[in-house]
Amino acid sequence: MIDSKQTPARLARWLVPRAVALAAALSLTSAAAIPAAEPIKIGVIGEESSVAGASITKAAQMAADDINAHGGVNGRQVMVITYDDHSSSSDAVRAFQRAVTEDKVSAVIGSYISEVALAIEPWSGRMHMPFITPGAASTDISKHVHDDYAQYKYTFHGWLTSAFIAQSICDFEHDTIVKDFHAKTTVVMSEDAAWTTPLDAQYLDCLPKAGLKVLDHIRFNPDTTDFTPIFNKIEGEHPDVITTGISHVGVQPTVQWHDQRVPIAMAGQSSQATTSTFWKDTNGDAEGVITASAAAPGVAITPGTIPFTDAYIKRFGSSPAYDGYTTYDDVHIIADAIKRAGSTDPDKIVAEMEKTDYVGTIGKVQFYGQSDQYTHAIKYGPGLVTGVDIQWQNGKQVTIWPRDKANGKITFPAAIKSPH
Repeated sequence: MIDSKQTPARLARWLVPRAVALAAALSLTSAAAIPAAEPIKIGVIGEESSVAGASITKAAQMAADDINAHGGVNGRQVMVITYDDHSSSSDAVRAFQRAVTEDKVSAVIGSYISEVALAIEPWSGRMHMPFITPGAASTDISKHVHDDYAQYKYTFHGWLTSAFIAQSICDFEHDTIVKDFHAKTTVVMSEDAAWTTPLDAQYLDCLPKAGLKVLDHIRFNPDTTDFTPIFNKIEGEHPDVITTGISHVGVQPTVQWHDQRVPIAMAGQSSQATTSTFWKDTNGDAEGVITASAAAPGVAITPGTIPFTDAYIKRFGSSPAYDGYTTYDDVHIIADAIKRAGSTDPDKIVAEMEKTDYVGTIGKVQFYGQSDQYTHAIKYGPGLVTGVDIQWQNGKQVTIWPRDKANGKITFPAAIKSPH
């Protein structure tokens, strides 16, 4: 009880400490009553047992960590929830459904396998969930969006479509194999998969325009273990270069190409060869192999390429595969869309993703619009995204194209007859 006869000074000495204590107590009570902002959850579906697929979940976590270190998105942290689909479409669909219904994610990044992405795509539409694939290349993915935009608008390509991968390789072979080595002929050798059907179609169109006559077009079962008959057949046709389209396989044909001393250079797309573990996986038999990729160590496609590559190597002990670069960018693209939308409403996220103009690790990322043939696919071309071509030389990935990004020149092992 306060004595009204106390002097003002004595009254102040009594009241002030109690007022401070009361304010502190009210502050603590108020803070406890206001929960911290819920994190923004992004589901990431990868293929952990695959050389290429394992980069997806690793790079996604790096991107989330970087975003969170800079304050998150509108004051909210980004949480990556990962799933292993074991390279199975059915497992991937179950993971997607779990991510949406149980884990309450705001978007999903998933898979480098076209068959898997194509299986997820309808569910993205049914569940109204933004979905971007960092590595699947089948043109059917963007064709579905183009043909039925209202249903499939939630799906995006986070990497070049097969048609643009083929065009990039044709541009590379024209600029180097044809111009520098005067090559005139090639054989197309691709695995039989969803992503290679449009790839090969574009090869057959653009390789002749690049200056290479296509002598043969070979498609093989991805379960093939003995490539001897295939290489024997190719040798009999005497092409100057083998243009590849391989992703699910890679080690086996490379080892046999080396061991059988096939005297023909291999260029094109070998997805497993895009990660630095490929040298060890092939016991060095990758020497001389050329593949397209999204980016490569030591090459500054943008100011962000080398810092990301170096940080990835430091953290995981190997360089990222092509879909590691794209996944890192995709997390940032989704986060930026949510930030601009000020919401995790899926339709608002899609609307903002369509406006993407983002300089990531692989170039300036923009998406084709609703009226374009490849709706929601990444735009290809100089000043946007072109990819790079690398060659394995003495255990290192040396970038040989585009010329303004190259840090080395093509060299061929002694067993390989230089294209003439």
